[in-house]
Amino acid sequence: MPQLDAACCSARGPRAHQEDRCLVRADAGLFAVADGMGGWLRGDEAATAVVEALAAIPPQPLEQAVRAVETALAAVNARLQHRAALEGPSGTTVVVLLTDGLRLRILWAGDSRAGRVRAGRLTWLTTDHNLAAQAVQAGRMDDETARRTPLASRLTRAVGTDPVLELDRIGGRLAPGDRLLLCSDGLTGALDDEEILALLMAPGTAAELAERLVARAVADPRCSDNVTALVVRAAD
Repeated sequence: MPQLDAACCSARGPRAHQEDRCLVRADAGLFAVADGMGGWLRGDEAATAVVEALAAIPPQPLEQAVRAVETALAAVNARLQHRAALEGPSGTTVVVLLTDGLRLRILWAGDSRAGRVRAGRLTWLTTDHNLAAQAVQAGRMDDETARRTPLASRLTRAVGTDPVLELDRIGGRLAPGDRLLLCSDGLTGALDDEEILALLMAPGTAAELAERLVARAVADPRCSDNVTALVVRAAD
């Protein structure tokens, strides 16, 4: 079973408020990034509610953990929906990685992403839930162009936005040497895939890689948002 090294780094960037949240639970094989929706009320509180709910999940077998995550996120969605009826809408993206060291499961809603570097190649494992991704799927633009258009901010799915939360899910295997990335769209909006790949392949601990990714994104002129990077490294 590969040993895991995991860490998260987050920065406010040029925004007035920090609405990104992240969670590293190596003991439970549970990792998450949530990006509060800045155009709505209390996006930071919505993201905090997601992370707190996930943090309360105890270590358990992988498939049970998947169901626990689904239940926890559905409960947060219900609370945000109830609050929206009283005080106005709030919402957040979420991407969750679960692993037992051999297998992995990823659940998400919104445009916070999960990616993997294996054999020198960066592969995005999730598909954004926004209008820009729909344009990519229709062949009207490529991914790196799409994530910097106004359509990228038009989410089609998130926690808190609809009465019933719809999560996408994928599974896979973890291989020695894999480097996994969970990130908010502040990172992918500022950096190209080639630069993200180079930073993830560089020597260093998970904490060092996450810090370099965030520092590089915040320094880029294209940075317009909070930036969060959570890196999980499987030992070679």
